[in-house]
Amino acid sequence: MVKKGFLVLETGETYEGRWMVPAEIKFERAGEVVFNTSHQGFEEIATDPSYFSQIVVMTAPMQGNYGAHSEVWESRKIWIEGFIALQIQNTPREQTWLQTLVKAGVPTVSEMDTRAVALRLRSGGTPWGALVFAEDSAQAKVKAEKLITDKKKIENDWVHLASRQQVETFPGENPQGPRIAVLDFGAKENILRELKKRARELRVFPSRTPAHEIQAYEPDGLMLTNGPGDPTQVQVAPQTVQQFIGKIPIYGICMGHQVLALALGAQTFKLKFGHRGANHPIKDRLLERIYMTSQNHGYAVKGETLPKDAQVTQVNLNDHTVAGFYSEKNSYLGIQYHPESHPGPHEATELFDFFVQKMMGVRQ
Repeated sequence: MVKKGFLVLETGETYEGRWMVPAEIKFERAGEVVFNTSHQGFEEIATDPSYFSQIVVMTAPMQGNYGAHSEVWESRKIWIEGFIALQIQNTPREQTWLQTLVKAGVPTVSEMDTRAVALRLRSGGTPWGALVFAEDSAQAKVKAEKLITDKKKIENDWVHLASRQQVETFPGENPQGPRIAVLDFGAKENILRELKKRARELRVFPSRTPAHEIQAYEPDGLMLTNGPGDPTQVQVAPQTVQQFIGKIPIYGICMGHQVLALALGAQTFKLKFGHRGANHPIKDRLLERIYMTSQNHGYAVKGETLPKDAQVTQVNLNDHTVAGFYSEKNSYLGIQYHPESHPGPHEATELFDFFVQKMMGVRQ
């Protein structure tokens, strides 16, 4: 007998699929429902803290077919609230990704009409929803309503919930490199890896660290990482960043880019369904090229609200939203995508070189 799993949106729509979790395990969860257009990288997506409190619908049909290995994880745990794909590898030969999700308590559903879900999200925006195990859609709606109501009670500052809560220091790989302070909004490990290659030391601070604690480290530059949620709900960090503008070079990625914009007095807005995938084209005036990027965000910066010294240097070619800005005068750079992921495959990593060599003046 096929076990039924349902995705129930807060707006009332239900989508049926196959519940991939063993019958004796009945975990069900709610979260913001988003879709991702990547054909691979399911492990990186699930372990990216930017997906905190989200149910991920993969538009590519087959997931889990190349197994699972913790070496490619982007953090120390799985952050997603649910995983949906048309097909999820589950054979005697290969089922490690499914087993990884089950071990982490993540509800997993296959054989769902993911195209219909993606079209709903594109046309109607990003709602809250729940993944539940039920006999029919009526029962599913009853179970989902409570899950969604309870989930919405979480703190609005998702960055604080995804951030490290203790300071951590890491040795770098370049003895002649800079000391870089990292303000952690839910950092992907690959950002830290790229910085370690170029730095002599990194010190990673929790998101609500006051400016004087970072200043005591005497960093040569400040990195603002990716992270989940609404940038306007982030507490303390915009005020902290404000204290360093024009004093040391600042590089913000994704949420870091948005928090940097807020610190500059600019505004952000919520995208209808966000940018999530590994195939987003960017026009980059800093590196003078066009390349594909990995993206995961639901908000963007209003370019017209940026200060006069900030030049819009990167543009998303799909919808022409601001994908990056730079100030030579005050030495800050914001990038609204993931240059550490570089599906292009290598172009955007040069932005880390730009940060270290151009903005900090450190030869590599």
